[in-house]
Amino acid sequence: MMKQNQETESTKSKNFIEQIIEEDLASGKHESIYTRFPPEPNGYLHIGHAKAICLSFGIKADYNGKTNLRFDDTNPIKEEEEYIDSIKRDVSWLGFEWDKLCYASDYFDQLYDWAMMLIKDGKAYIDEQPGEEISKQRTTPREPGIESPFRNRPVKESLKLFEGMKKGEYDEGSMVLRAKIDMNSPNMHMRDPIMYRILKRPHLRTGDKWNIYPNYDYAHGQSDFIEGITHSLCTLEFEVHRPLYNWFLDQIAKPEEPRPRQIEFARLNLTYTVMSKRKLLELVQGGLVNGWDDPRMPTISGLRRRGFTPASIRLFSERVGLAKRENTIDVGLLEWAVREDLNKTAERRMAVLDPLKVVITNYPEGKIEEIEGTNNPEDESAGKRMIPFGRELYIERSDFMEDAPRKFFRLAPGREVRLRYGYFITCNDVIKDDEGNVTELHCSYDPESRGGNSPDGRKVKGTIHWVAKETAEKAEIRIYDRLFSVEDPTDVPEGGDFKDNLNPESLSKTIALIEPSLKDTTAGDHFQFERTGYFCVDKDSTDEMIVFNRTVPLRDSWAKKNK
Repeated sequence: MMKQNQETESTKSKNFIEQIIEEDLASGKHESIYTRFPPEPNGYLHIGHAKAICLSFGIKADYNGKTNLRFDDTNPIKEEEEYIDSIKRDVSWLGFEWDKLCYASDYFDQLYDWAMMLIKDGKAYIDEQPGEEISKQRTTPREPGIESPFRNRPVKESLKLFEGMKKGEYDEGSMVLRAKIDMNSPNMHMRDPIMYRILKRPHLRTGDKWNIYPNYDYAHGQSDFIEGITHSLCTLEFEVHRPLYNWFLDQIAKPEEPRPRQIEFARLNLTYTVMSKRKLLELVQGGLVNGWDDPRMPTISGLRRRGFTPASIRLFSERVGLAKRENTIDVGLLEWAVREDLNKTAERRMAVLDPLKVVITNYPEGKIEEIEGTNNPEDESAGKRMIPFGRELYIERSDFMEDAPRKFFRLAPGREVRLRYGYFITCNDVIKDDEGNVTELHCSYDPESRGGNSPDGRKVKGTIHWVAKETAEKAEIRIYDRLFSVEDPTDVPEGGDFKDNLNPESLSKTIALIEPSLKDTTAGDHFQFERTGYFCVDKDSTDEMIVFNRTVPLRDSWAKKNK
């Protein structure tokens, strides 16, 4: 009974795709599992793609299978080598390796031959109507479609025209090849879909060889079949395409031949984010963000630049799980995932973002000593570092309050605080300018409290961070917040624009003072600035000025801000 219960619990822990795979393996339908990730090279990948990548490549790892990276390069108008390079870089950065690097264009000759076969079998024809007319004749799902006047044209005529399309003898838009299926089907994708259109555009890989290109619905399933894919994992919007996917396979595959099975799962939607490549492209081309890798963008390259780690994105994908219905995930879960990872791996440093000068009046002038600090309390192997300490320091302006309430446990006149790793100090005098602004604090320190411990056992509730004036380095700090100010940026009134919901405070910059050890860093290095948040060194850093991007604050401040 115990064994049976364990097996039941194991089954329950599997998601619906894993259950299908295990059934297929148990039945002998497949001896091994083969998946693919098939992006279009017309933009940068985003966090939704990351979930799909983790799914396909995760199945490869779990079942000792294979996964191809295949570019669906069937539209030369929108495709660029930049996108291909970025996609390969993103998949590798996430920690995955593909078994084969493929392109739909690898199969253009075979796809053309199959199209010729369909024409010969009376299952495809050349339609010379304008695209608007073809669309109008499909009518609606509740009424029958209108057959094209070219639907029953002679096979020889369609073959000749299709060959002429390939040779470039006809203008773009003058004709298309359509599959001959069912103009009365309630599924609009089955109403004689377009298989090929004329595009006299050079292709990244095939050059000027082709004047016609296959549509996605025709190329996709056949590419899966050629590669021997067993499970074609797609997002939910392709569910209505599945009958057409299977119809094309029925025409080319023999009954005994193994064929791929399309399985759909809900796509990832995040609050305060748009996932449409078209909308993301609008932001880039409109100059509303600083490129595809802007740290405010939900692209994998943007998240990487902001400081998100591969482990955090994989953890996020695991926690989100798989669903059969569309849902929206709180972006806070993504931010939680990176905190979980960086808390264990990021070294601690001190940085003051809004400096207020402190002079320790009873500390020897000209003296600089080194105080030991812990690099990461979660990881003993990270070791220690030495931090310069001197008579003049900088603390955060928010760590001082002249008229402090009782429960304010930081620095105030007559109050004592602990300097992180350093000494106890007490504020004695407040220096102000002519306008009454606090410019400097004069404090005294307890020489016996080095390391933040008092020999007489007195309690000090507040601990604040600091940097020594003598050795502090300057750094540009970029504080990134959510790109949109509302949970659903696409929820706009009629005639509105999603860009109207952009958050005007999504980026702010400041010059901070940092520990000197932070000067010797490289782009991509991660740190926790104590009491402030997690930060990543940006690629814009120079020898003169290091630049840090804030990945996330230590806690979710957005929820409080919007209450």
